[in-house]
Amino acid sequence: MLRRLPSLNALKAFEAAARHESFTRAAEELFVTQGAVSHQVKALEAEIGFKLFNRERQRLVITDAGREYLNVVRDAFDRIALGTARLTQRQSSGVLTVSTSPDFAAKWLVHRLGRFGEMHPGIDLRVSATLHHVDFAREDVDMAVRHGVGDASWQGLAGERLATETLFAVCSPSLLRKKIKLSPADVLHLPLLHLDDHSGWKRWFDAAQVKAPKSLHGVVLNRASMVIDAAINGQGIGLARSTLAAWDLINKRLIAPFPVSLPLTTAYWIVAPEATVELPKITTFRRWLLSEAAEDRKLLDALAVKASTKRGAKV
Repeated sequence: MLRRLPSLNALKAFEAAARHESFTRAAEELFVTQGAVSHQVKALEAEIGFKLFNRERQRLVITDAGREYLNVVRDAFDRIALGTARLTQRQSSGVLTVSTSPDFAAKWLVHRLGRFGEMHPGIDLRVSATLHHVDFAREDVDMAVRHGVGDASWQGLAGERLATETLFAVCSPSLLRKKIKLSPADVLHLPLLHLDDHSGWKRWFDAAQVKAPKSLHGVVLNRASMVIDAAINGQGIGLARSTLAAWDLINKRLIAPFPVSLPLTTAYWIVAPEATVELPKITTFRRWLLSEAAEDRKLLDALAVKASTKRGAKV
């Protein structure tokens, strides 16, 4: 059914004029001229076929028909305002579903969820940890945190890098408790933890200018989070990405005993469909992620300075 509706500007002019009983004050509220309000009201009267106001002794008086119509217009405006407020509230709060990798969820995100909940109690966060890249068009997911180089194939998605990353050696403080001073070459005599294969450690030894044997010992794991957890448990020394190791380093469950680190081209990226990336709840979570990552960087830099000072004192 085709709705026959008067001009919205005309209805706004009529409602304001009726409320103030003055074209002049209505014009001031709407930031238009008094003549514009009068013209809109006359056009509305012509369209609906009855008089809305009378002028009595230079005073504007609403007619009985106008008063009845005012109730209709106000009710409509109130419903629109309420519906708009509810929609806006849903967009800035409610359920927010975030997809990310199991490694990022376990080693970075889970530890911080309490802080986010305290800051934004109106957002009901749902975390989906999965290895596959979600299809935003087909899956009920609002945004994701992906690991990569900022893939050009992420068409239709807006992406923002969470943090730059480096790869460095980490271990439990207990593993080195009896070691007063440790050199990179000494790592060859410690249990090595590998991710997928031995290539990471070979690159690290090259960067540390340590001649390593062609065949390296140690257990091989297929998840970065497993390498970190094994290192925390004192099972060996592993290589960890700065983002995933940050929480455990800051909370002293891990230490980085050497300044040697490898820059990485990959990083974690915050992505969301371009059509919805500016929704308030998505913007809120994105800003919180970036704030947490920036705080990590500041604390990790402070730890690096402290460790460097400590190493220098032992020389």
